[in-house]
Amino acid sequence: MIGTQAKLEELDKILAVAAEPAGDAGIAKRQKKGIPSVRQRMSMLLDSGTFIETGALAREPGKQDALYGDGLVTGRGLIDGRPVVVIAHDQTVYGGSVGVTSARKFMRALQFAFDTACPVVTINDSGGARIQDAVGSIASFGDISRVLEKLSGYVPQVSIILGKCAAGSVYGPINTDVLIGTKESFMFVTGPEVIKAVNGEDVSAEELGGAKVQAERGTLHHVADTEEQAYEWARNYLSYFPTSCLEPSPRVNPGLEPEITDTDRELDKIIPDSDRAGYDMHEILLRIFDDGEFHEVRAAFAPNLITGFARVDGNPVGVIANQPIVLGGAIDAACSDKSTYFIRLCDAFNIPLVFVADTPGVLPGIEEERSGVIIRGGRVPRAIIEATVPIINLVVRKSYGGAYGMMAARQVGADVSFAWPTARIAVIGAESAVDLVGKRQLAAIPEEHRAAARDFMINQYNETVATPWVAAERGYIDAVIEPASTRLEIRSALRLLRDKPTVKPEFNPRKHPLYPM
Repeated sequence: MIGTQAKLEELDKILAVAAEPAGDAGIAKRQKKGIPSVRQRMSMLLDSGTFIETGALAREPGKQDALYGDGLVTGRGLIDGRPVVVIAHDQTVYGGSVGVTSARKFMRALQFAFDTACPVVTINDSGGARIQDAVGSIASFGDISRVLEKLSGYVPQVSIILGKCAAGSVYGPINTDVLIGTKESFMFVTGPEVIKAVNGEDVSAEELGGAKVQAERGTLHHVADTEEQAYEWARNYLSYFPTSCLEPSPRVNPGLEPEITDTDRELDKIIPDSDRAGYDMHEILLRIFDDGEFHEVRAAFAPNLITGFARVDGNPVGVIANQPIVLGGAIDAACSDKSTYFIRLCDAFNIPLVFVADTPGVLPGIEEERSGVIIRGGRVPRAIIEATVPIINLVVRKSYGGAYGMMAARQVGADVSFAWPTARIAVIGAESAVDLVGKRQLAAIPEEHRAAARDFMINQYNETVATPWVAAERGYIDAVIEPASTRLEIRSALRLLRDKPTVKPEFNPRKHPLYPM
């Protein structure tokens, strides 16, 4: 008969093996790659000492030499004192591939997140489905996808991409809210070797799915220099979110700077006198929110539009702003996708939206039409209309044409619409308007006077048509405000909108609307 002490000693031995399932070979593999162990990764992400592992002793049944953990580590812990579920591939065990046993662990962890309404962070470093598990492995990805769908919009989901993630291991992360990669990470459905074998095409891993490329495509929402920075970015990102859509977001340092400051007054001089002159929109964003704080998301993708998070009176807000120094701030197909997704992300978790507009309109061009700018652009106002969160619209300079609605004009969905005195709101800009409407009039003027006449007509248009006063007089703008007062005006407006209902009162018997796709 085996006594209690012997059983405890056996447990210690088993746990020691489970902590390093691949033994010395696994340690050597990590050292060669220069990467930390999977549990060290958990510790780097979570609050110190809070990780509680589940399923450490799971392994493939019926195989004496099966490794503990089956290539996946799952558990829960805290980030800034709030609970999260964490899931991480173990590269030293079956290459981090997903088999039937590890998939079951994955689903149990996701179900726990659903049952307890808390965020999920996955650390992805996997070659995809385990070949040896045949159909069981690929079927497991279907099972995982069903649970991920249940969590979407219910709890925040963050994916951190490390190493090479291929095949099935990219479809899980892409169905989470945000993807963070390191500079050394890769994502592709089929790797260079497979493409070479099937198509005869030579392509490097960097060209095919390197972090820089995937960020420019919009697949990755942020690229960090190191693992530590990736975990820090994830922690900061989650600080703007509630633990689930049923809870309020955390409030941080409310009530700071209740009066206009010198930093606020700098906004009075920030817009150039010339409409053609550019400036960095970040200089405005850093001055109209709390503490000059801005957490940008998808910076490398469609940089003519800025999306990210800030705080107003301590409460998180989502920010969408045109960037005048890239394509003049024009809206194209790519930034339409960027905007639509970000609107729906914020609305899902009840985070108010602030739009800051300075755009000459939708980017013209053959390539834009070919890339579906009509379809992709059409989704933006739909997302705004469907959103139930408080929405603020601020026009700081240009807001022309279709872009007027895409930046949450009041008629599309803004609860409160502000404009600076420098705002110009019209169907098109002055130069284009004069060239179209005044074409015959200019043609009748002697050539030596034509340029002066055109300049006069442009100035006349800007002073009488494309002004915030016309929009305010007709009720399309709620207030024309001094730039220096913007931070406090946004704060006051969001306080008034604090109790805006999250459900629209009008009944509609439809199942759901259809998006232009």
